[in-house]
Amino acid sequence: MSLSPGHLAVEHEDLPGLRDLLDDGYDVEDDCGDGWTLLRHAIDVEIDGHVQSGEPLHVDVTAFLLARGANPLRNTNGFLPAAEAEARGHWLAADLIRAWTSLRAGT
Repeated sequence: MSLSPGHLAVEHEDLPGLRDLLDDGYDVEDDCGDGWTLLRHAIDVEIDGHVQSGEPLHVDVTAFLLARGANPLRNTNGFLPAAEAEARGHWLAADLIRAWTSLRAGT
């Protein structure tokens, strides 16, 4: 599968490259045509990194995408990103997304 520039940046956790793309107008909601958004991809990459390395979970790519306008309420195949993150064990992303959406809603 060929990845778009945004998805490549997420896959490699290249935050400076991702920032440059977004600054140049790249769509923060870019998906592969099947709902695999940059945000969902970031959650997956963060989980994979944790599982493969044994290092603690991190949430920097997810947090950056939220800060840049990624929609955490985008429903794909019946799943919201927070629910998907929680179901897959990425409690940190799930908590971050829930806090972000709560703050944005003013609650």
